[in-house]
Amino acid sequence: MASQQTALLFGASRGLGLGLAREYLSRGWRVIATARDSAPELEKLEKTAKGNLHISRADIADTDAVTAMRDELKAEKLDLLFIVAGISGSVPKPISEVPADEAARVFLVNAYYPLVAADILMPIVKPKATIAFMTSRLGSIALNDYGQWESYRLSKAALNMGARSFFHRHNGHAVLSVSPGWVKTDMGGPSATLDVETSCRSMANGIETHGKTPGHRYMQYDGSELPW
Repeated sequence: MASQQTALLFGASRGLGLGLAREYLSRGWRVIATARDSAPELEKLEKTAKGNLHISRADIADTDAVTAMRDELKAEKLDLLFIVAGISGSVPKPISEVPADEAARVFLVNAYYPLVAADILMPIVKPKATIAFMTSRLGSIALNDYGQWESYRLSKAALNMGARSFFHRHNGHAVLSVSPGWVKTDMGGPSATLDVETSCRSMANGIETHGKTPGHRYMQYDGSELPW
């Protein structure tokens, strides 16, 4: 009988992170989920997870807290590390109208801190395990056919580039830059084309497929590869 697999989902208090926690629990995985502070929906899920959900408190932008969490979890061996946390920023504005401090915050939270957190957590990741970063189709240069969302696009393109460099430093692993599609979340809004459950189920399927061989891939939620 196969041993139970473990996923660490960084940024799982709501939206896609919470949806992924539900999805992996439904597949029989053990899930470690992070939240910055109060996370009532995640805490409610923990009560029904039969011991398979552990909540850790950490902010992606607090590297000391991420290091402390890793030390707390030093006995763990992860099959999947998925960095989900991110922000949208002032998405309708051209970059010239976004204050520099806000643009810097979007870049730091969406591109810099996810890569730093992944490096910090690598000691508890199994050899040949999968590392995934939540990116966006909007990070594709080839698919930018209408502009807009400029600070967000820039941050996700930077994350994609950083994930490629991360792979070269950890090239025994499958490193996946995963786009969830346009999803009905606080960020995606009510007009989005996908619900959280469909996106998360499809992402988990795609991660299972692409996580079998080392390499860096930029994948859509349905498992298809996106152009850079």
